[in-house]
Amino acid sequence: MRIIAGQWRGRKLSAPAGDNTRPTSDRTRETLFSMLASRLGDFEGLKVADLFAGSGALGLEALSRGAAHCLFVEQDAAAIRAIRANLAALRAQAQADVRASSVLSLGPVKEPLDLILLDPPYGTGAGAVAVDKLVRLGWIGPATWVCLETHADEVPQIKACEAESDRKVGKARLTLLRLKSKD
Repeated sequence: MRIIAGQWRGRKLSAPAGDNTRPTSDRTRETLFSMLASRLGDFEGLKVADLFAGSGALGLEALSRGAAHCLFVEQDAAAIRAIRANLAALRAQAQADVRASSVLSLGPVKEPLDLILLDPPYGTGAGAVAVDKLVRLGWIGPATWVCLETHADEVPQIKACEAESDRKVGKARLTLLRLKSKD
């Protein structure tokens, strides 16, 4: 597993041992960031969250491409060690906050983030529940892009957001979401 583009392009990433986490494949990450780049232009200065972070590959890819800061949220101890090791190897600790907790235990924020990346365990519905909660807590605003990765057969149903784009890549489905307009 490697960083695809940006200042750390080609750098190898550590992944936690065992099968508690399922790292997003390089091909899926490349597709996702291509989808995002066509909408965002670039990642310069963005505030990002990598939720259900696993190895942190999604958030690290955003940082490599110029994001200002990334919050990594993960509850698996081995995955947290991998995220911290990857941040140390890239000397990116100052650009990151690592929280060892459940995504569903996050509290309110003062202002919405620019980009939220969610890669929950497949088949659990946890991503849809998390997105709806994050909307209520102020994490997702009108300008926020949300990417939810699910199994290719899952079609996420999220009350507060609408799918802007949806693409199957191998065993994964990438859904880009935006807050529904209130009119």
